[in-house]
Amino acid sequence: MIDVVIIGAGPYGLSLAAYLAKTKLSFRIFGTPMHSWANQMPHGMHLKSDGFASTLYAPGDPFTLEDYYAEIGVPYTPIGDPVPREIFVGYGEEFQRRLVPTLEPIDITHVEQVPGGFSLTTAAGETFQAKQVVAAVGITHFGHVPPTLTALPPEFLSHSLGINELSGFDGKTIAIIGAGSSAVDVATLVHEAGAKVHLVGRRKALLFHDAPQEPRPLLNRIKNPRSGLGLGWKSLICCDAPLVFHILPLKLRLRAVERHLGPAPGWFMRDRVVGKFPLHLSTQIKSAEVKDGKVVLTLTETDGTETVLTLDHVIAATGFKPLVSRLKFLSEAIRQKIDTVDDTAILNSNFESTVPGLFFVGLAASNSFGPMLRFACGAGFTAKHLSRKLKAA
Repeated sequence: MIDVVIIGAGPYGLSLAAYLAKTKLSFRIFGTPMHSWANQMPHGMHLKSDGFASTLYAPGDPFTLEDYYAEIGVPYTPIGDPVPREIFVGYGEEFQRRLVPTLEPIDITHVEQVPGGFSLTTAAGETFQAKQVVAAVGITHFGHVPPTLTALPPEFLSHSLGINELSGFDGKTIAIIGAGSSAVDVATLVHEAGAKVHLVGRRKALLFHDAPQEPRPLLNRIKNPRSGLGLGWKSLICCDAPLVFHILPLKLRLRAVERHLGPAPGWFMRDRVVGKFPLHLSTQIKSAEVKDGKVVLTLTETDGTETVLTLDHVIAATGFKPLVSRLKFLSEAIRQKIDTVDDTAILNSNFESTVPGLFFVGLAASNSFGPMLRFACGAGFTAKHLSRKLKAA
């Protein structure tokens, strides 16, 4: 029986595997390296996090994002120079080749409990057993679509997580729902690919991040320290004290994860958005239906007036919810045994669920450890802390 299996090969799975490689534990890691970033996000997008907060982690930091920039001959700036998606994907893939060479690029399709651990099945039909399983599935399973849109047939509705190639949108009329980073990125890139775009959101305005100002005066650095989540003491505490966050009352944790760092596009997108295509803000979706081969989207504004859009397609860039019920590779029996709040896993201070030996990291752990776990920068704490726990088990 193998000691540990990691399901997922994004920043969290790869970083944890790099740490486990320095232990005596036997482990296997499964998944396509950087799958979500490579296959489910649009060409041409940039990371919202700065370069210094977008690295992957291994003991001693032997291969950082800065190292990769140097190797490919691209100037690197730790703050204020958005990282292109293509560079981040290439970096993650090279990190995997060097530090996690045992990765098996195949999916796990089924996990069930057996005495002493778990039985796992791969997409190729191999079945084997492991004492402990770490679900490092990122955002792949968790795209959220508002109830007002779920009745649309799949040929008329996509989630932003599935937007990769943009050539198919040329000449079409598209509505992107949302006002955060994903919505603005997708709307901009689809517009630049030749589509007629409408951005629809409930917020009164698009709240772009401010462009970083470096160097900053000492007083400003004291009042607003920088962290992997941005400026401010709240963000710094979230990054430096995730175990303290874990002991906060549940309601306080849930409120902090929901409200801190709400939807906000990157500062570098402002000039590509403002004045480029219609923004339907402060609106609610009243109805969405298909008539004569088109989507008819009816919007209600705050004063009660209605706007009707006739569209070829709708893209929901409406965020992610890490619901346990979405993880169909886990057996129904396992999912029923996981204690949840609002269908998200309740984890102990070692990332372990109420199913002994089953761990969740990344977005699925954010309600337990804070908003840092929604971003790549959380992979460092996770890999160090969890590898020690697994080693001691």
